[in-house]
Amino acid sequence: MTEPMIIHNIIDKETINTMPRVMFNGSIKVVESLWDIEKAIFYLEKSSVLGIDTETRPSFKKGEVHLVSLLQLATDNVCYLIRLNKVGLTPSVVKLLENPQILKIGLSLKDDFMMLQKRASFTPGGYIELQEYVSTFGIEEKSLQKIYAILFGEKISKVQRLSNWDTEHLTVAQQEYAAIDAWACLKIYHKLEELRQSGDFVIKKVNEEEICTESI
Repeated sequence: MTEPMIIHNIIDKETINTMPRVMFNGSIKVVESLWDIEKAIFYLEKSSVLGIDTETRPSFKKGEVHLVSLLQLATDNVCYLIRLNKVGLTPSVVKLLENPQILKIGLSLKDDFMMLQKRASFTPGGYIELQEYVSTFGIEEKSLQKIYAILFGEKISKVQRLSNWDTEHLTVAQQEYAAIDAWACLKIYHKLEELRQSGDFVIKKVNEEEICTESI
C-alpha cells in the first residue's frame, strides 16, 4: 500500500530554489503562418483538454502597452506556440477558444482572455481557472511556479518572462519557457484530477511563521 501524497498549502521561494528545474520533453511547434495555424487547430481539436497560456512583450515605459504576442496551447506531448504578432487571432483559433467541449486549463485566465479580446472579439467557453481549482485541494498559492513546486517538487524557471516576445525569431529558451507554462497547467490539472478521483492525498497546512523558522 502506497503512502498518500502530502499536499502543502503554501511553499517558500527558498525551498523552490533548491528544486531541480522542470524540463519539457515534448514537441514544440512554432506557428507563424495561416497554413500552420490550420494544421495546429486540426490537431488540437482532437483533444478534450488543453493547457493554455499567453505571453506579451513587456512594457518598460509609462503608458506603453503591447498587444498579446503569443498564444500557447498544449497537449501532454505537443505545445503549439501561435505567434499572434505575426498572424493575428484567426477565426479558427477563436472557434477553439469558444468551444465548450474542449477544456482549456490555465492560470489567471481572466487576464489572458482580456488581452486576447483586444485582438479579436470572442466569448470564452470550456475553461478551468487553476487558481480556483487548486484551492479546493487546500493549496493557497496563486502562482504557477509555486503550485507546480508543491505538486511535483520541480522549479519552473521564470528567466524568460520579461524577454521580447515580439522578436523576429523566438530563441530556444523562449520557446521552452512558453511551452512549459502551458503544459504545466495541463499537468497540474491531470495530477489533481487523479488525486481527486483516488482520494489518496493528505492536506498539510503550514503557516508562514513555520516556513520562516525553518529557513533560518
